[in-house]
Amino acid sequence: MTPPLTPLRRRSMLQGLGCLSAGLAVGAAAPPAAEMAETVRPPDVTTTPPRQWGPSAPPSYTPDPDVLVIDRSFKDLLFGAATLHRVWDQGTWLEGPAWSSEGRYVLMSDTVTSRQYRYIWETGEVTVFRPESYHSNGNTFDYQGRQISCEHFLRRVIRWEHDGSVHVVADHYEGRPLNSPNDVVAHPDGSVWFTDPSYGTGFTEGHADEPGGEANPDGRIRWRVGAELVGVVGGTKRQADHTFRVDPSGRVDAVLTQAQLPNPNGLCFSPDHKNLYVVSSGRQAGGNGHDGDLAIHMFDVQPDHTLANPRLFTNMRYQGVQMGADGMKVDVFGNLWCGASGPLGLCGVFVFNPEGHLIGRIRLPHGVSNLTFGGPKRNWLFMCAGESLYRLQVNTQGAGPA
Repeated sequence: MTPPLTPLRRRSMLQGLGCLSAGLAVGAAAPPAAEMAETVRPPDVTTTPPRQWGPSAPPSYTPDPDVLVIDRSFKDLLFGAATLHRVWDQGTWLEGPAWSSEGRYVLMSDTVTSRQYRYIWETGEVTVFRPESYHSNGNTFDYQGRQISCEHFLRRVIRWEHDGSVHVVADHYEGRPLNSPNDVVAHPDGSVWFTDPSYGTGFTEGHADEPGGEANPDGRIRWRVGAELVGVVGGTKRQADHTFRVDPSGRVDAVLTQAQLPNPNGLCFSPDHKNLYVVSSGRQAGGNGHDGDLAIHMFDVQPDHTLANPRLFTNMRYQGVQMGADGMKVDVFGNLWCGASGPLGLCGVFVFNPEGHLIGRIRLPHGVSNLTFGGPKRNWLFMCAGESLYRLQVNTQGAGPA
């Protein structure tokens, strides 16, 4: 018996018949091989047939072919009628999405152009939020609704107060300046936790070190170019990269040293704040001597705010490929949704259950730098991937403030 046509098989057949009828109608011969070599490009998508993105793309089939169930439990987290959408593609390198409950928008940073944008919930528009963000990266909102941002260029973490003033959360540790704070999360006790690798100590996302620093060892880089934007630059030489906690009193403590976890990147708490997840990323630009292991690590948060019981949550290896983890968030059930970089077809979002087992994937045509849950019910997943922002309605909710 001939099996019934699935939506994808129907679409393949219809496209094939459409191409055949078009060829018969115009009676055109096939173009020369040389011409085809110039015009035919490899698909930049992961589905078969190739998927189209953007507002003019035809409706996708459901369930979405790029939302992949690995374990049955992942189905419980999905809304079966939802499809992936690319809602904006005018960025350069988007990072740090965070949902403002009060403003009803998704805030995000373009680390390259040094701007912040917002996706407005009611209209779906993306507008410039701050035309100069000092190469901000990670963002979050604390439990009072205040925006907290990591600024690469000024090498600091700041908080925007409700009256519009700026409070410097941290810019030094033990008398030395920070590197380039990367990702940040808020704790209900009023503390702020952030990672401080050195990805912003270069042209693209911040500024280089002064001569002699790791990011400018021979002094050839004109490290002050760009300082005219603000008249001053943040720290001048790379320091060891740590993971920090800033107490409500303002005291800055290193909860993880470079030796304990090199190249810290994304971080987030479990829903009950008893555990902290931290990504250890790859070698930094201009770095001399240490690499992260590209894995996600898990720690117990002690009553005295120190971390204990370090353990591997996942090594981020999939189908024999070492993937790169970046930003991540947990849902109310404790599942970890993590941005993943790697080969086309594998990159996108990986979803792990609380035990560290991969239960699902979201394929996108670019690695995801960071993600957040947003919308009035916190049941929309927003994903920053390269120059684009994607969204997917899900059947779970993000835990804590975005």
